[in-house]
Amino acid sequence: MDTEVGGKMKVIFVQVKCATGQAYDVANDIVDNIEQTSEVFSTSGQYDLIAKFYLKPEQDVGHFVQDRVHGLSGIRDTFTTITFKAF
Repeated sequence: MDTEVGGKMKVIFVQVKCATGQAYDVANDIVDNIEQTSEVFSTSGQYDLIAKFYLKPEQDVGHFVQDRVHGLSGIRDTFTTITFKAF
């Protein structure tokens, strides 16, 4: 996989708010069921997890998040950040 921004893949980060007590299950589901996943971290604050995904240039970000991420059980809300350049 070409993981370089500006290369063949684009990078997005999705912060995930989970149902109470579901963060570990959601993290495992993301890793196990979404092949575009690079990394998932637990976080403190408003969101429970942050996941890094590599998408093909033609892949629609909105459809990916809606269809792949929101479809997992235990997710209450998400916040997506689209990246431009890695330094």
